[in-house]
Amino acid sequence: MKTEVYSAVSQKENGTRLGADLIRRGQIVAFPTETVYGLGANGLDPGAVGRIFEAKGRPNDNPLILHVARKSDVKALWTSIPPVARQLMDVFWPGPLTLVYFKSDIVPDEVTAGLPTVAVRCPRHKTALALIRAAGLPVAAPSANASGKPSPTTAQHVLEDMDGKIPLILDGGPCKIGVESTVLSLTGTPRILRPGGVTKEMIEAVIGEVQLSSAVLAKLDQSEKVESPGMKYRHYAPDAEVIVVKGEARAVANRIKSEYEHYESCGFSCTILATEQTKTFYHGKNYVIIGDRDEPETLCARLFSCLRRLSGSTDVILAEEQPAVGAGMAFMNRLLHAAGFKTLQA
Repeated sequence: MKTEVYSAVSQKENGTRLGADLIRRGQIVAFPTETVYGLGANGLDPGAVGRIFEAKGRPNDNPLILHVARKSDVKALWTSIPPVARQLMDVFWPGPLTLVYFKSDIVPDEVTAGLPTVAVRCPRHKTALALIRAAGLPVAAPSANASGKPSPTTAQHVLEDMDGKIPLILDGGPCKIGVESTVLSLTGTPRILRPGGVTKEMIEAVIGEVQLSSAVLAKLDQSEKVESPGMKYRHYAPDAEVIVVKGEARAVANRIKSEYEHYESCGFSCTILATEQTKTFYHGKNYVIIGDRDEPETLCARLFSCLRRLSGSTDVILAEEQPAVGAGMAFMNRLLHAAGFKTLQA
């Protein structure tokens, strides 16, 4: 299969038309969102959904998210729309918030991994919305990467993983947020299953206190059911060992320098993920600046691209723990998954 890449700027109309036609015919199309690139198919067609799992090499007990173009589209996908969902949609849709509620009969079990619930979001990216509207149906879409690898934030990332596996990639440039959407379950007390661009604090400002899943910053037991994408399996991992060093910033930097020297002495190449605040600690060592510790949104925006750039070019990646507050919670969730929850205490 030849994979075509269409610019969402210069080839916008042709790309949208072709993408929508492919989706209606049961094929897969990669498209940009404000979070990461998605791998989209007809969310009401079990066969098309199955092609997503095949292209990604994704475990079939890992549910997908349905993407819609309008708030009213949710009516057909859920058994009802709870008032709290309406509140959240009014504030955060379109945007990087996915809501989970009980599914209607038209949603295939292949989308939900057999769960009685389905995750739905309305993306903010113009290309994504145009594609969904043109297709005229809900689009099931996980991130457009090979399962387990860092999520793609550019069309080139998608091409690296999906060339020859899918017919079309819509190139909308780099994704602004850089990590997947927040997933919030509304089946009981509102509970964050996966943190993302809409923070816990932002949600609580609208509906009051919300709970956090135990899997947000800790490893989910393999016997537990996966309620949301990104909860159970090792995700976002480059071809290198990632180790997260936890503790106070200066102590973390000292431990990282010590670990760096240890690995180098053993013949392993090593790279440090530094921040603007800590880069001076690593003088003379191999490091990349991932962002600003005081602006965790920059950490999220650059994490996956950094991991992809380092994949295969270094043996060990030493990363600093960041405060799990605001966007920092989404950053730490992705970083810990990339490390397979391997940590060291400073």
